[in-house]
Amino acid sequence: MTFTQGMINMTTIAARALVSAVGIGALSASATLLAQEPAQRERAAVSLGAFITRPATEARVDNDAGQGTDLNLEDDLGLQSSTTIARIDGHWWLSRRNRLDFSLFNFSRDGTRTIDETINFGDRTFAINTVVNSTQNLDIVKAAYTFAPIIKDRGFLGFTAGLYVSQTELSLSQSTLGSVQSETLTAPLPVIGVRGQYAVTDRIKLRGSLEVFGIDTGDVSGRLNDFNVAADYGFGKRFAVGLAYNDVAMDIDASEGGSGFRGALDWGYSGWLLYMNVDIGNQ
Repeated sequence: MTFTQGMINMTTIAARALVSAVGIGALSASATLLAQEPAQRERAAVSLGAFITRPATEARVDNDAGQGTDLNLEDDLGLQSSTTIARIDGHWWLSRRNRLDFSLFNFSRDGTRTIDETINFGDRTFAINTVVNSTQNLDIVKAAYTFAPIIKDRGFLGFTAGLYVSQTELSLSQSTLGSVQSETLTAPLPVIGVRGQYAVTDRIKLRGSLEVFGIDTGDVSGRLNDFNVAADYGFGKRFAVGLAYNDVAMDIDASEGGSGFRGALDWGYSGWLLYMNVDIGNQ
């Protein structure tokens, strides 16, 4: 298993942001070819959805004596490889060019498996051929500010800055050893990126965003990529149903940390979000 060893190449970040900006900007610019009377824009919106996702997690929990065992939580410990969870997203336009976005959801999984290797997990050792119960609890909170320098009748393109906060808790248990639980890892990662929207028709809207992050402080190194694209169909004056695809990858290596979580976490998720969107107020 490979984990991040240094700061993510900022050239790569800039290139990805540029590609997204060009693509979304092209959609925004093309709105002039379909010019119609501008419609009022919502002041805020909230969406509630079912996120059908495939998480993939590799982890290692170290101790003072050395590194723990590299684990694939789905293959080695039997955690579910597919799950459907509730998710809430929303945004609020502070002004014509400034808005706030947020997202909240939780992954909770468990599994039971007879392990086929000896596992060193924190301060405990689980012998081969024993039955091990495992759980992972992952809370995600996303918040971002967007400044939109490009505003069209049918869309916008903006640059974002915000926080992607993940709180991860891993535990293993076996009847003769009792529960073993790692220190909770809370990772508030600052992200930058681009966000855009384009109305193909009065009812069909396309949305997209890309956020990235990279850091290396010596004790902790990591990276994050978060890509999201969506299309929704409006009905009535304030309602829409939509389908989105979200792909996230994060690597964190805190094996040199002096306290708290020590180890490495390489996880991600991708999947489809079916959602209902409700507009609130007019700008």
